[in-house]
Amino acid sequence: MQEQKKRLIGALEYCDLPELAINDLTIRVDTGAATSSLHVDNIDEFERDGRLWVSFDIHPDIHNVDSIVRREAQVVAQKKVKSSTATLERRYVIDTEIVMCEETWRIQLTLTDRREMTYLMLFGREAMNGRFIVDPEHEFLLTQKRAWP
Repeated sequence: MQEQKKRLIGALEYCDLPELAINDLTIRVDTGAATSSLHVDNIDEFERDGRLWVSFDIHPDIHNVDSIVRREAQVVAQKKVKSSTATLERRYVIDTEIVMCEETWRIQLTLTDRREMTYLMLFGREAMNGRFIVDPEHEFLLTQKRAWP
């Protein structure tokens, strides 16, 4: 098996989550977090074909918090996670596609309330494993920082 060349990323980067209809999302790279997490609101669980699913609200445009869309995803696991405030919480885990720097792969995301955090998504070790080396001194190494209107 040929080893993939690892790319250098900074403390902040951009990604797309096409299955959740989110583009140009600024993510906080966090090597201290095992699993990536995404801010969502109003999580409701339901059963479909004998499997656990969740529906939730997301803000696909971080520059327009009034823009809210409802999405659904199958739950692949539930984890107990210690939040940044040291609170233990149960989180749903979903599997979704991520796109960064023209590369696409699948990652697991925990769904949580991150409204008190600056960034809507934390990019954890499991999602970047084997693909990236992190230089926390820099930001947006994969792309030029975009000028927002």
